[in-house]
Amino acid sequence: MNAVKRFIQHNKYWLNALLLVLPAWFYYQSLHPEFPAPLAEQTLGEYSITPMPFDDKPPYIHDNLYVKDFLLLFNKGDVESVRQGYLNIGPNAMPLAQLMEHELGILHGTKHGQHVHALAKKTLSKDDKVWLTIETWQGEVIVMNWPLPEYLIKESA
Repeated sequence: MNAVKRFIQHNKYWLNALLLVLPAWFYYQSLHPEFPAPLAEQTLGEYSITPMPFDDKPPYIHDNLYVKDFLLLFNKGDVESVRQGYLNIGPNAMPLAQLMEHELGILHGTKHGQHVHALAKKTLSKDDKVWLTIETWQGEVIVMNWPLPEYLIKESA
């Protein structure tokens, strides 16, 4: 125990310097995030949308459901004409009634970008796609899909 006290006393200035530098490093990293490449832009109806995953990690548990975070950029089309929008990852688009049962999977944000916790499975496969279901205020339902990026696919052994 005496050796620990001696180490702390001998290096306390270096430890304090480290504590002062670390917040600056984390702040710099938060101002310069690195995101994976966005998925291809697709146009359907009046909307042209580009989805972008927040990271290359697998889905995680949030409120007892597996989700994957995405940012959707509406390049064309008015976001305010969307009554509700949902994103899910799977072999097929989930029905709108089933999507409305959960608080997760729904698009939320501003005209500059819509954030979503896309509903997913624990393990994603090559048969899965990213499905976007949009309902407009006129009752029109639009469904778009994108192939899942290779780095998100984890095949079971």
